[in-house]
Amino acid sequence: MQPHSYVALVTIAALLTYFWMAIRVGQARSKTGIAAPAMTGDPVLERAIRVHYNTLEWLPIFLASLWLFAIYWNDLVAAGLGVLWIVGRIIYALGYYVDPGKREAGFMIQMAATAILLFGALGRIIWSIAVVGA
Repeated sequence: MQPHSYVALVTIAALLTYFWMAIRVGQARSKTGIAAPAMTGDPVLERAIRVHYNTLEWLPIFLASLWLFAIYWNDLVAAGLGVLWIVGRIIYALGYYVDPGKREAGFMIQMAATAILLFGALGRIIWSIAVVGA
């Protein structure tokens, strides 16, 4: 059985990236003086919340695809695509914090990485069922 250590490390790095974004929400709340449960009131807070939530929206798709790709294809390739996803999310976040119009490049990077993982895993699973029968 393959241990998938690289994908495990990338999973932890992705979760740490998400944790960093959560901290940024807390910092934005402190900076703006807007306490929970308020979600609006200052663009700095609203951008931090949106970055955090958008990442949460993508995490299930990314993590499931990452692990399925690693299992059905290759741990190292999956890990490399996972690192690309993390880089894309960081570029997305840093751009969005400054100006929401600057989020597109990072979004496209992470979306492409996720699409390769997702459809690569799907294709290999279908191939496995059709050819191998399992």
